[in-house]
Amino acid sequence: MPSPHPDHRYRSPSLAASVIIIAVINLLSAGAAWCDSDAARQIIQLAERIDQEIESQNADRLPRQTLSDAGYLRRVTLDLAGRIPTIAEIKQYEDLDLPDKRLQVTTSLIQSPDFAYHQRNELDTFLLRPLNHDREWRSYLLEATKENRPWDSIFREIMTPEETQPEDLRPTAFLKHRLGDLDKLANDSSVIWFGVNIGCAKCHDHPLVDDWKQEHYYGISSFFKRTYRSKKGLIGERFDGKVKFDTTSGESKDADFMFLTGTKVTEPELSLDAEVLKQYQEQIKKAEQDDAAETPPQPLFRPRQQLVDLALSDQQQRFFAKNIVNRTWARFFGRGIVHPLDQIHSGNPASHPTLLAILTDDFINSGYNVQRLIHAITLSVAYSQALPMTESDSPSHGENKLENQSDRGVRYFQHAEPRPLSPHQLSLSLLIATGNPEKTAEQISNPDWEQDRGKLEERSEGLAQKLEIPGENFQVPVSEALWFSNSSEMQNQYLGGGKDHLVGYLNEIEDPSAIISQAMFATLGREATSEEQVVLSKYFEQRNEQRVDTIKNIVWALVCSPEFRFNH
Repeated sequence: MPSPHPDHRYRSPSLAASVIIIAVINLLSAGAAWCDSDAARQIIQLAERIDQEIESQNADRLPRQTLSDAGYLRRVTLDLAGRIPTIAEIKQYEDLDLPDKRLQVTTSLIQSPDFAYHQRNELDTFLLRPLNHDREWRSYLLEATKENRPWDSIFREIMTPEETQPEDLRPTAFLKHRLGDLDKLANDSSVIWFGVNIGCAKCHDHPLVDDWKQEHYYGISSFFKRTYRSKKGLIGERFDGKVKFDTTSGESKDADFMFLTGTKVTEPELSLDAEVLKQYQEQIKKAEQDDAAETPPQPLFRPRQQLVDLALSDQQQRFFAKNIVNRTWARFFGRGIVHPLDQIHSGNPASHPTLLAILTDDFINSGYNVQRLIHAITLSVAYSQALPMTESDSPSHGENKLENQSDRGVRYFQHAEPRPLSPHQLSLSLLIATGNPEKTAEQISNPDWEQDRGKLEERSEGLAQKLEIPGENFQVPVSEALWFSNSSEMQNQYLGGGKDHLVGYLNEIEDPSAIISQAMFATLGREATSEEQVVLSKYFEQRNEQRVDTIKNIVWALVCSPEFRFNH
Protein backbone atom coordinates (compact mmCIF):
# COMPACT_ATOMS: atom_id res chain seq x y z
CA MET A 1 0.00 0.00 0.00
CA PRO A 2 1.22 3.57 -0.64
CA SER A 3 3.15 5.18 2.18
CA PRO A 4 1.92 8.51 3.57
CA HIS A 5 3.54 11.86 2.89
CA PRO A 6 6.15 12.58 5.62
CA ASP A 7 4.11 15.40 7.16
CA HIS A 8 0.87 13.40 6.74
CA ARG A 9 -0.76 16.21 4.78
CA TYR A 10 -0.61 14.55 1.39
CA ARG A 11 0.00 11.09 0.03
CA SER A 12 3.32 10.48 -1.71
CA PRO A 13 2.68 11.39 -5.35
CA SER A 14 2.44 8.51 -7.75
CA LEU A 15 3.17 9.10 -11.44
CA ALA A 16 -0.53 9.85 -11.98
CA ALA A 17 -0.58 12.27 -9.04
CA SER A 18 2.53 14.03 -10.38
CA VAL A 19 0.80 14.47 -13.72
CA ILE A 20 -2.17 16.00 -11.91
CA ILE A 21 0.06 18.48 -10.06
CA ILE A 22 1.73 19.49 -13.32
CA ALA A 23 -1.70 19.97 -14.89
CA VAL A 24 -2.79 22.15 -11.96
CA ILE A 25 0.39 24.22 -12.35
CA ASN A 26 -0.43 24.70 -16.03
CA LEU A 27 -4.00 25.65 -15.13
CA LEU A 28 -2.80 28.31 -12.68
CA SER A 29 -0.29 29.58 -15.22
CA ALA A 30 -2.81 29.70 -18.08
CA GLY A 31 -3.92 33.19 -17.14
CA ALA A 32 -0.42 34.52 -16.44
CA ALA A 33 -0.31 36.58 -19.65
CA TRP A 34 -3.71 38.08 -18.87
CA CYS A 35 -2.45 38.99 -15.38
CA ASP A 36 -0.01 41.44 -17.01
CA SER A 37 -2.70 43.09 -19.13
CA ASP A 38 -4.32 46.50 -18.73
CA ALA A 39 -7.60 44.78 -17.80
CA ALA A 40 -5.88 42.99 -14.90
CA ARG A 41 -4.27 46.21 -13.69
CA GLN A 42 -7.65 47.95 -13.72
CA ILE A 43 -9.21 45.16 -11.65
CA ILE A 44 -6.32 45.30 -9.18
CA GLN A 45 -6.81 49.06 -8.86
CA LEU A 46 -10.54 48.57 -8.25
CA ALA A 47 -9.74 46.00 -5.53
CA GLU A 48 -7.39 48.53 -3.94
CA ARG A 49 -10.14 51.17 -3.99
CA ILE A 50 -12.42 48.70 -2.24
CA ASP A 51 -9.87 48.24 0.54
CA GLN A 52 -9.25 51.96 0.88
CA GLU A 53 -12.95 52.62 1.40
CA ILE A 54 -13.40 49.68 3.80
CA GLU A 55 -10.41 50.77 5.88
CA SER A 56 -11.61 54.38 5.97
CA GLN A 57 -14.67 53.19 7.91
CA ASN A 58 -12.62 51.24 10.47
CA ALA A 59 -12.59 54.08 12.98
CA ASP A 60 -12.63 51.69 15.94
CA ARG A 61 -9.56 49.88 14.57
CA LEU A 62 -11.32 46.55 14.96
CA PRO A 63 -8.96 43.55 15.08
CA ARG A 64 -8.64 41.76 11.76
CA GLN A 65 -7.13 38.50 10.65
CA THR A 66 -6.44 37.35 7.09
CA LEU A 67 -7.16 33.82 5.93
CA SER A 68 -4.39 31.30 5.39
CA ASP A 69 -3.59 30.26 1.83
CA ALA A 70 -5.67 27.10 2.22
CA GLY A 71 -8.54 29.04 3.79
CA TYR A 72 -8.54 31.63 1.02
CA LEU A 73 -8.42 28.95 -1.69
CA ARG A 74 -11.36 27.12 -0.15
CA ARG A 75 -13.43 30.28 0.07
CA VAL A 76 -12.62 31.59 -3.39
CA THR A 77 -13.06 28.19 -5.06
CA LEU A 78 -16.49 27.83 -3.47
CA ASP A 79 -17.38 31.38 -4.52
CA LEU A 80 -16.02 31.26 -8.08
CA ALA A 81 -16.25 27.57 -8.99
CA GLY A 82 -19.18 26.53 -6.80
CA ARG A 83 -17.23 23.63 -5.28
CA ILE A 84 -14.49 22.96 -2.76
CA PRO A 85 -10.90 22.65 -4.04
CA THR A 86 -9.20 19.29 -4.43
CA ILE A 87 -6.19 18.22 -2.36
CA ALA A 88 -3.99 18.73 -5.44
CA GLU A 89 -5.27 22.29 -5.91
CA ILE A 90 -4.62 23.11 -2.24
CA LYS A 91 -1.08 21.70 -2.34
CA GLN A 92 -0.20 23.52 -5.52
CA TYR A 93 -1.59 26.84 -4.29
CA GLU A 94 0.23 26.59 -0.96
CA ASP A 95 3.49 25.79 -2.76
CA LEU A 96 3.08 28.56 -5.35
CA ASP A 97 5.71 31.19 -4.56
CA LEU A 98 4.48 34.19 -6.52
CA PRO A 99 3.54 37.67 -5.28
CA ASP A 100 0.40 37.70 -7.46
CA LYS A 101 -0.74 34.14 -6.66
CA ARG A 102 -4.24 35.34 -5.72
CA LEU A 103 -4.60 37.15 -9.02
CA GLN A 104 -3.47 34.01 -10.82
CA VAL A 105 -5.83 31.66 -9.00
CA THR A 106 -8.86 33.95 -9.33
CA THR A 107 -8.11 34.47 -13.02
CA SER A 108 -7.73 30.73 -13.51
CA LEU A 109 -11.02 30.01 -11.75
CA ILE A 110 -12.92 32.69 -13.66
CA GLN A 111 -11.56 31.40 -16.96
CA SER A 112 -12.46 27.80 -16.07
CA PRO A 113 -15.74 26.08 -17.01
CA ASP A 114 -16.61 25.96 -13.31
CA PHE A 115 -17.22 29.70 -13.16
CA ALA A 116 -19.86 29.76 -15.88
CA TYR A 117 -21.73 26.83 -14.33
CA HIS A 118 -21.62 28.35 -10.85
CA GLN A 119 -22.63 31.79 -12.09
CA ARG A 120 -25.55 30.13 -13.90
CA ASN A 121 -26.62 28.43 -10.68
CA GLU A 122 -26.39 31.68 -8.73
CA LEU A 123 -28.45 33.59 -11.30
CA ASP A 124 -31.05 30.82 -11.41
CA THR A 125 -31.40 30.92 -7.61
CA PHE A 126 -31.67 34.70 -7.69
CA LEU A 127 -34.12 35.03 -10.57
CA LEU A 128 -36.33 31.93 -10.63
CA ARG A 129 -35.32 28.90 -8.58
CA PRO A 130 -37.59 29.62 -5.56
CA LEU A 131 -40.56 29.36 -7.94
CA ASN A 132 -39.62 26.69 -10.43
CA HIS A 133 -36.84 24.44 -11.72
CA ASP A 134 -36.79 25.10 -15.47
CA ARG A 135 -34.16 23.22 -17.47
CA GLU A 136 -34.55 25.29 -20.63
CA TRP A 137 -34.22 28.51 -18.65
CA ARG A 138 -31.05 27.14 -17.02
CA SER A 139 -29.59 26.37 -20.45
CA TYR A 140 -30.23 30.00 -21.45
CA LEU A 141 -28.47 31.27 -18.32
CA LEU A 142 -25.50 28.97 -18.91
CA GLU A 143 -25.18 30.26 -22.45
CA ALA A 144 -25.21 33.83 -21.11
CA THR A 145 -22.61 33.17 -18.39
CA LYS A 146 -20.27 31.36 -20.75
CA GLU A 147 -20.33 34.46 -22.96
CA ASN A 148 -19.99 36.82 -19.99
CA ARG A 149 -23.05 38.57 -21.41
CA PRO A 150 -23.50 42.11 -20.00
CA TRP A 151 -26.08 42.43 -17.22
CA ASP A 152 -28.09 45.05 -19.11
CA SER A 153 -28.36 42.66 -22.08
CA ILE A 154 -29.59 39.84 -19.85
CA PHE A 155 -32.11 42.23 -18.30
CA ARG A 156 -33.44 43.27 -21.70
CA GLU A 157 -33.61 39.67 -22.95
CA ILE A 158 -35.53 38.48 -19.90
CA MET A 159 -37.91 41.40 -19.66
CA THR A 160 -38.63 41.74 -23.39
CA PRO A 161 -37.94 38.27 -24.84
CA GLU A 162 -40.35 38.83 -27.72
CA GLU A 163 -38.16 41.74 -28.85
CA THR A 164 -34.65 40.41 -28.29
CA GLN A 165 -35.02 36.69 -28.99
CA PRO A 166 -38.46 36.11 -30.52
CA GLU A 167 -37.70 32.52 -31.58
CA ASP A 168 -36.18 31.51 -28.24
CA LEU A 169 -38.65 30.58 -25.51
CA ARG A 170 -36.02 30.02 -22.82
CA PRO A 171 -35.71 33.63 -21.54
CA THR A 172 -39.50 33.86 -21.11
CA ALA A 173 -39.39 31.81 -17.89
CA PHE A 174 -38.98 34.80 -15.57
CA LEU A 175 -42.26 36.32 -16.79
CA LYS A 176 -44.00 33.03 -17.53
CA HIS A 177 -43.84 31.68 -14.00
CA ARG A 178 -45.21 34.94 -12.53
CA LEU A 179 -47.85 35.92 -15.08
CA GLY A 180 -50.76 34.53 -13.08
CA ASP A 181 -50.24 37.12 -10.34
CA LEU A 182 -49.75 40.76 -11.39
CA ASP A 183 -48.86 41.86 -7.85
CA LYS A 184 -46.14 39.22 -7.59
CA LEU A 185 -44.81 39.97 -11.05
CA ALA A 186 -44.58 43.70 -10.33
CA ASN A 187 -43.08 43.47 -6.85
CA ASP A 188 -40.70 40.60 -7.71
CA SER A 189 -39.44 42.60 -10.68
CA SER A 190 -38.93 45.68 -8.54
CA VAL A 191 -37.11 43.73 -5.83
CA ILE A 192 -34.97 41.59 -8.13
CA TRP A 193 -33.95 44.16 -10.73
CA PHE A 194 -33.99 47.41 -8.72
CA GLY A 195 -33.57 46.45 -5.05
CA VAL A 196 -36.84 48.11 -4.07
CA ASN A 197 -39.68 46.37 -2.26
CA ILE A 198 -42.81 48.35 -3.04
CA GLY A 199 -45.27 45.79 -1.64
CA CYS A 200 -46.23 47.94 1.35
CA ALA A 201 -47.31 50.79 -0.93
CA LYS A 202 -50.19 48.89 -2.52
CA CYS A 203 -53.05 49.91 -0.22
CA HIS A 204 -51.58 53.23 0.90
CA ASP A 205 -48.37 55.21 0.76
CA HIS A 206 -45.59 53.24 2.43
CA PRO A 207 -46.01 53.73 6.20
CA LEU A 208 -42.26 53.58 6.95
CA VAL A 209 -40.52 54.80 3.80
CA ASP A 210 -41.26 58.31 2.55
CA ASP A 211 -39.89 57.49 -0.92
CA TRP A 212 -42.64 55.05 -1.91
CA LYS A 213 -46.19 56.10 -2.66
CA GLN A 214 -49.12 54.22 -4.11
CA GLU A 215 -48.26 55.82 -7.44
CA HIS A 216 -44.96 53.96 -7.47
CA TYR A 217 -46.55 50.59 -6.78
CA TYR A 218 -49.21 50.94 -9.44
CA GLY A 219 -46.80 52.71 -11.76
CA ILE A 220 -44.58 49.60 -11.82
CA SER A 221 -47.62 47.33 -12.09
CA SER A 222 -48.77 49.23 -15.18
CA PHE A 223 -45.71 48.11 -17.12
CA PHE A 224 -46.82 44.46 -16.75
CA LYS A 225 -50.59 44.79 -16.96
CA ARG A 226 -50.79 44.07 -20.71
CA THR A 227 -48.36 41.13 -20.77
CA TYR A 228 -49.76 37.79 -21.86
CA ARG A 229 -48.42 34.39 -22.89
CA SER A 230 -49.66 32.48 -25.90
CA LYS A 231 -50.38 28.77 -25.88
CA LYS A 232 -47.14 28.30 -27.85
CA GLY A 233 -45.26 29.93 -24.98
CA LEU A 234 -44.59 33.26 -26.66
CA ILE A 235 -44.75 36.47 -24.61
CA GLY A 236 -46.67 39.41 -26.01
CA GLU A 237 -48.47 42.60 -25.04
CA ARG A 238 -52.03 43.71 -25.55
CA PHE A 239 -52.94 46.95 -27.28
CA ASP A 240 -54.72 48.43 -24.30
CA GLY A 241 -55.39 47.95 -20.60
CA LYS A 242 -54.85 50.17 -17.59
CA VAL A 243 -54.27 49.53 -13.90
CA LYS A 244 -56.91 51.18 -11.73
CA PHE A 245 -56.56 51.78 -8.00
CA ASP A 246 -58.32 53.52 -5.14
CA THR A 247 -56.39 56.08 -3.14
CA THR A 248 -56.65 56.27 0.65
CA SER A 249 -59.03 59.20 0.18
CA GLY A 250 -61.36 57.00 -1.85
CA GLU A 251 -60.53 58.47 -5.26
CA SER A 252 -60.42 56.00 -8.16
CA LYS A 253 -57.48 56.60 -10.52
CA ASP A 254 -55.85 55.20 -13.63
CA ALA A 255 -52.20 54.50 -12.87
CA ASP A 256 -49.53 56.17 -14.98
CA PHE A 257 -46.61 54.27 -16.45
CA MET A 258 -44.17 55.52 -13.80
CA PHE A 259 -40.69 54.35 -12.82
CA LEU A 260 -39.33 54.41 -9.26
CA THR A 261 -37.64 57.76 -9.89
CA GLY A 262 -41.03 59.33 -10.61
CA THR A 263 -40.36 59.54 -14.35
CA LYS A 264 -43.53 58.90 -16.32
CA VAL A 265 -44.15 57.70 -19.85
CA THR A 266 -47.01 59.14 -21.82
CA GLU A 267 -48.72 56.58 -23.99
CA PRO A 268 -49.39 57.83 -27.52
CA GLU A 269 -52.97 57.74 -28.68
CA LEU A 270 -53.87 54.38 -30.17
CA SER A 271 -54.53 55.09 -33.85
CA LEU A 272 -56.48 51.94 -34.64
CA ASP A 273 -59.96 51.59 -36.01
CA ALA A 274 -62.32 50.03 -33.44
CA GLU A 275 -62.95 47.03 -35.69
CA VAL A 276 -59.23 46.45 -36.23
CA LEU A 277 -58.58 46.69 -32.47
CA LYS A 278 -61.36 44.17 -31.82
CA GLN A 279 -59.86 41.85 -34.43
CA TYR A 280 -56.43 42.07 -32.78
CA GLN A 281 -57.93 41.41 -29.35
CA GLU A 282 -59.64 38.29 -30.67
CA GLN A 283 -56.39 37.11 -32.22
CA ILE A 284 -54.65 37.49 -28.87
CA LYS A 285 -57.41 35.61 -27.08
CA LYS A 286 -57.20 32.79 -29.62
CA ALA A 287 -53.41 32.64 -29.33
CA GLU A 288 -53.75 32.23 -25.55
CA GLN A 289 -55.98 29.20 -26.04
CA ASP A 290 -54.78 27.48 -29.21
CA ASP A 291 -51.18 26.54 -29.96
CA ALA A 292 -52.05 26.33 -33.65
CA ALA A 293 -53.13 29.98 -33.77
CA GLU A 294 -51.08 32.54 -35.66
CA THR A 295 -48.88 34.87 -33.64
CA PRO A 296 -50.82 38.14 -33.07
CA PRO A 297 -49.29 41.47 -34.12
CA GLN A 298 -47.40 43.51 -31.53
CA PRO A 299 -48.45 47.06 -30.62
CA LEU A 300 -46.09 49.94 -31.31
CA PHE A 301 -46.24 51.02 -27.66
CA ARG A 302 -44.88 48.26 -25.44
CA PRO A 303 -44.84 49.02 -21.71
CA ARG A 304 -42.18 46.48 -20.70
CA GLN A 305 -39.83 47.90 -23.30
CA GLN A 306 -40.49 51.34 -21.82
CA LEU A 307 -39.64 50.01 -18.35
CA VAL A 308 -36.32 48.62 -19.55
CA ASP A 309 -35.45 51.89 -21.28
CA LEU A 310 -36.33 53.92 -18.19
CA ALA A 311 -34.28 51.68 -15.91
CA LEU A 312 -31.19 51.80 -18.13
CA SER A 313 -31.40 55.56 -18.72
CA ASP A 314 -31.82 56.36 -15.01
CA GLN A 315 -28.90 58.65 -14.14
CA GLN A 316 -30.60 59.91 -10.98
CA GLN A 317 -30.76 56.95 -8.60
CA ARG A 318 -29.25 54.25 -10.85
CA PHE A 319 -31.41 51.61 -9.21
CA PHE A 320 -30.65 48.96 -11.84
CA ALA A 321 -26.86 49.11 -11.64
CA LYS A 322 -26.71 49.87 -7.91
CA ASN A 323 -28.91 46.90 -7.10
CA ILE A 324 -26.82 44.25 -8.85
CA VAL A 325 -23.61 45.74 -7.47
CA ASN A 326 -25.09 45.60 -3.97
CA ARG A 327 -26.39 42.05 -4.43
CA THR A 328 -23.09 40.83 -5.88
CA TRP A 329 -21.27 42.34 -2.91
CA ALA A 330 -23.69 40.60 -0.51
CA ARG A 331 -23.08 37.28 -2.24
CA PHE A 332 -19.39 37.43 -1.26
CA PHE A 333 -19.69 39.12 2.13
CA GLY A 334 -22.98 37.85 3.55
CA ARG A 335 -24.63 41.28 3.61
CA GLY A 336 -25.00 44.23 1.27
CA ILE A 337 -23.49 47.70 1.37
CA VAL A 338 -27.18 48.58 1.54
CA HIS A 339 -28.95 46.08 3.76
CA PRO A 340 -31.56 44.58 3.62
CA LEU A 341 -31.03 44.08 -0.10
CA ASP A 342 -34.59 45.06 -1.09
CA GLN A 343 -34.52 48.33 0.84
CA ILE A 344 -32.62 50.76 -1.38
CA HIS A 345 -34.17 54.09 -0.38
CA SER A 346 -33.25 57.36 1.29
CA GLY A 347 -34.18 56.14 4.76
CA ASN A 348 -31.73 53.21 4.59
CA PRO A 349 -28.32 54.67 3.71
CA ALA A 350 -25.40 52.57 2.55
CA SER A 351 -22.76 51.65 5.12
CA HIS A 352 -20.12 52.77 2.60
CA PRO A 353 -21.84 55.22 0.21
CA THR A 354 -18.63 56.24 -1.57
CA LEU A 355 -17.68 52.61 -2.15
CA LEU A 356 -21.12 51.83 -3.58
CA ALA A 357 -20.83 54.84 -5.90
CA ILE A 358 -17.32 53.81 -7.03
CA LEU A 359 -18.40 50.25 -7.79
CA THR A 360 -21.58 51.40 -9.55
CA ASP A 361 -19.62 53.86 -11.70
CA ASP A 362 -17.11 51.19 -12.67
CA PHE A 363 -19.85 48.66 -13.35
CA ILE A 364 -21.67 50.99 -15.76
CA ASN A 365 -18.46 52.18 -17.42
CA SER A 366 -17.31 48.58 -17.92
CA GLY A 367 -20.48 47.80 -19.89
CA TYR A 368 -22.31 46.11 -16.99
CA ASN A 369 -19.57 43.50 -16.64
CA VAL A 370 -20.51 41.35 -13.62
CA GLN A 371 -17.43 39.17 -14.06
CA ARG A 372 -15.11 42.18 -13.65
CA LEU A 373 -16.94 43.23 -10.49
CA ILE A 374 -16.65 39.73 -9.02
CA HIS A 375 -12.95 39.55 -9.86
CA ALA A 376 -12.19 42.83 -8.09
CA ILE A 377 -14.18 41.83 -5.00
CA THR A 378 -12.39 38.48 -4.62
CA LEU A 379 -8.98 40.16 -4.96
CA SER A 380 -9.65 42.64 -2.17
CA VAL A 381 -8.10 42.27 1.27
CA ALA A 382 -11.58 42.78 2.72
CA TYR A 383 -12.78 39.60 1.03
CA SER A 384 -9.90 37.57 2.51
CA GLN A 385 -10.69 38.42 6.14
CA ALA A 386 -11.19 35.53 8.54
CA LEU A 387 -14.14 35.07 10.88
CA PRO A 388 -14.24 37.35 13.96
CA MET A 389 -12.13 36.50 16.96
CA THR A 390 -13.79 34.72 19.85
CA GLU A 391 -13.34 35.58 23.51
CA SER A 392 -10.64 32.93 23.83
CA ASP A 393 -8.74 34.54 20.95
CA SER A 394 -8.62 37.91 22.67
CA PRO A 395 -7.81 37.95 26.40
CA SER A 396 -8.19 41.71 26.68
CA HIS A 397 -11.86 41.90 25.70
CA GLY A 398 -14.96 40.80 27.55
CA GLU A 399 -17.78 38.84 25.93
CA ASN A 400 -20.16 41.81 25.52
CA LYS A 401 -17.51 44.00 23.98
CA LEU A 402 -16.56 41.26 21.56
CA GLU A 403 -20.21 40.86 20.62
CA ASN A 404 -20.51 44.59 19.90
CA GLN A 405 -17.29 44.53 17.90
CA SER A 406 -18.59 41.56 15.94
CA ASP A 407 -21.77 43.44 15.04
CA ARG A 408 -19.79 46.46 13.86
CA GLY A 409 -17.28 44.23 12.10
CA VAL A 410 -20.08 42.60 10.10
CA ARG A 411 -21.66 45.93 9.18
CA TYR A 412 -18.37 47.50 8.12
CA PHE A 413 -16.84 44.36 6.58
CA GLN A 414 -13.88 44.21 8.95
CA HIS A 415 -14.17 40.45 9.19
CA ALA A 416 -15.96 37.64 7.39
CA GLU A 417 -19.42 36.40 8.19
CA PRO A 418 -20.22 32.66 7.94
CA ARG A 419 -22.24 32.00 4.79
CA PRO A 420 -24.23 28.80 4.23
CA LEU A 421 -23.49 26.98 1.01
CA SER A 422 -26.16 27.17 -1.66
CA PRO A 423 -27.88 23.90 -2.63
CA HIS A 424 -25.62 23.52 -5.67
CA GLN A 425 -22.45 24.40 -3.78
CA LEU A 426 -23.28 21.83 -1.12
CA SER A 427 -24.31 19.04 -3.49
CA LEU A 428 -21.31 19.56 -5.78
CA SER A 429 -18.86 19.85 -2.88
CA LEU A 430 -20.23 16.67 -1.35
CA LEU A 431 -19.42 14.82 -4.58
CA ILE A 432 -15.92 16.33 -4.70
CA ALA A 433 -15.22 15.65 -1.01
CA THR A 434 -16.33 12.02 -0.99
CA GLY A 435 -14.87 11.02 -4.34
CA ASN A 436 -11.41 9.57 -4.92
CA PRO A 437 -9.28 12.75 -4.64
CA GLU A 438 -6.68 11.69 -7.20
CA LYS A 439 -9.30 10.75 -9.77
CA THR A 440 -11.27 13.93 -9.13
CA ALA A 441 -8.16 16.11 -9.47
CA GLU A 442 -7.22 14.33 -12.70
CA GLN A 443 -10.73 14.90 -14.04
CA ILE A 444 -10.71 18.63 -13.18
CA SER A 445 -7.30 19.17 -14.80
CA ASN A 446 -8.34 17.28 -17.95
CA PRO A 447 -9.15 19.24 -21.17
CA ASP A 448 -12.59 17.57 -21.16
CA TRP A 449 -13.46 19.09 -17.78
CA GLU A 450 -16.16 21.36 -19.24
CA GLN A 451 -18.11 18.32 -20.42
CA ASP A 452 -17.43 16.45 -17.18
CA ARG A 453 -18.50 19.44 -15.11
CA GLY A 454 -21.82 19.35 -16.93
CA LYS A 455 -22.20 15.68 -15.99
CA LEU A 456 -21.28 16.50 -12.39
CA GLU A 457 -23.99 19.16 -12.36
CA GLU A 458 -26.52 16.57 -13.50
CA ARG A 459 -25.40 14.14 -10.80
CA SER A 460 -25.73 16.80 -8.12
CA GLU A 461 -29.09 18.17 -9.26
CA GLY A 462 -31.24 15.63 -7.44
CA LEU A 463 -29.81 16.55 -4.05
CA ALA A 464 -29.72 20.27 -4.88
CA GLN A 465 -33.47 20.24 -5.48
CA LYS A 466 -34.06 18.68 -2.05
CA LEU A 467 -32.09 21.33 -0.18
CA GLU A 468 -33.50 24.59 1.15
CA ILE A 469 -32.25 27.83 -0.40
CA PRO A 470 -30.64 29.67 2.53
CA GLY A 471 -31.96 33.04 3.58
CA GLU A 472 -30.95 35.34 6.41
CA ASN A 473 -30.50 33.67 9.81
CA PHE A 474 -30.38 30.30 8.07
CA GLN A 475 -30.50 27.17 10.18
CA VAL A 476 -30.09 23.68 8.78
CA PRO A 477 -33.63 22.28 8.43
CA VAL A 478 -34.65 18.96 9.96
CA SER A 479 -35.21 17.44 6.50
CA GLU A 480 -31.58 18.06 5.56
CA ALA A 481 -30.26 16.71 8.87
CA LEU A 482 -32.36 13.57 8.46
CA TRP A 483 -31.11 13.06 4.90
CA PHE A 484 -27.47 13.24 6.00
CA SER A 485 -28.18 10.94 8.96
CA ASN A 486 -30.52 8.32 7.55
CA SER A 487 -30.43 8.38 3.77
CA SER A 488 -29.34 5.21 2.00
CA GLU A 489 -28.21 7.51 -0.82
CA MET A 490 -25.75 9.13 1.57
CA GLN A 491 -24.38 5.76 2.63
CA ASN A 492 -24.14 4.24 -0.84
CA GLN A 493 -23.44 7.13 -3.21
CA TYR A 494 -21.14 9.20 -1.02
CA LEU A 495 -19.69 6.88 1.64
CA GLY A 496 -19.10 3.74 -0.41
CA GLY A 497 -15.90 1.80 0.06
CA GLY A 498 -15.08 1.35 -3.63
CA LYS A 499 -12.05 2.74 -5.46
CA ASP A 500 -14.02 5.76 -6.73
CA HIS A 501 -14.83 6.94 -3.21
CA LEU A 502 -12.80 8.73 -0.57
CA VAL A 503 -13.50 5.95 1.94
CA GLY A 504 -11.98 3.35 -0.38
CA TYR A 505 -9.04 5.63 -1.16
CA LEU A 506 -8.32 6.18 2.54
CA ASN A 507 -8.59 2.48 3.29
CA GLU A 508 -5.51 1.94 1.08
CA ILE A 509 -3.40 4.05 3.48
CA GLU A 510 -1.78 2.18 6.40
CA ASP A 511 -1.02 4.99 8.87
CA PRO A 512 -4.13 6.21 10.78
CA SER A 513 -2.54 9.67 11.18
CA ALA A 514 -2.18 9.97 7.41
CA ILE A 515 -5.77 8.78 6.94
CA ILE A 516 -7.01 11.50 9.29
CA SER A 517 -4.91 14.14 7.55
CA GLN A 518 -6.08 13.12 4.09
CA ALA A 519 -9.72 13.04 5.24
CA MET A 520 -9.39 16.56 6.67
CA PHE A 521 -7.85 17.98 3.48
CA ALA A 522 -10.34 16.23 1.21
CA THR A 523 -13.35 17.57 3.11
CA LEU A 524 -12.36 20.74 4.97
CA GLY A 525 -9.27 21.76 3.01
CA ARG A 526 -6.95 21.99 6.01
CA GLU A 527 -4.79 20.03 8.42
CA ALA A 528 -6.33 18.65 11.60
CA THR A 529 -5.67 20.65 14.75
CA SER A 530 -3.74 18.91 17.50
CA GLU A 531 -6.96 18.39 19.45
CA GLU A 532 -8.75 16.93 16.42
CA GLN A 533 -5.79 14.66 15.71
CA VAL A 534 -5.87 13.30 19.28
CA VAL A 535 -9.63 12.70 19.30
CA LEU A 536 -9.73 11.05 15.88
CA SER A 537 -6.63 8.94 16.55
CA LYS A 538 -8.18 7.67 19.77
CA TYR A 539 -11.38 6.86 17.91
CA PHE A 540 -9.34 4.92 15.36
CA GLU A 541 -7.54 2.93 18.08
CA GLN A 542 -10.82 1.98 19.72
CA ARG A 543 -12.29 0.71 16.44
CA ASN A 544 -9.21 -0.77 14.79
CA GLU A 545 -11.01 -4.01 13.92
CA GLN A 546 -13.76 -2.10 12.07
CA ARG A 547 -11.44 -0.15 9.82
CA VAL A 548 -13.75 0.61 6.88
CA ASP A 549 -16.66 1.60 9.11
CA THR A 550 -14.33 3.77 11.19
CA ILE A 551 -13.10 5.62 8.11
CA LYS A 552 -16.67 5.95 6.88
CA ASN A 553 -17.80 7.45 10.20
CA ILE A 554 -14.94 9.96 10.21
CA VAL A 555 -15.70 11.11 6.66
CA TRP A 556 -19.42 11.31 7.48
CA ALA A 557 -18.74 13.43 10.58
CA LEU A 558 -16.57 15.83 8.58
CA VAL A 559 -19.05 16.41 5.74
CA CYS A 560 -21.85 16.84 8.29
CA SER A 561 -19.91 19.44 10.25
CA PRO A 562 -20.85 23.15 10.31
CA GLU A 563 -17.43 23.90 8.83
CA PHE A 564 -18.29 21.93 5.71
CA ARG A 565 -21.84 23.36 5.52
CA PHE A 566 -20.72 26.99 5.67
CA ASN A 567 -18.26 28.87 3.50
CA HIS A 568 -15.46 29.97 5.78
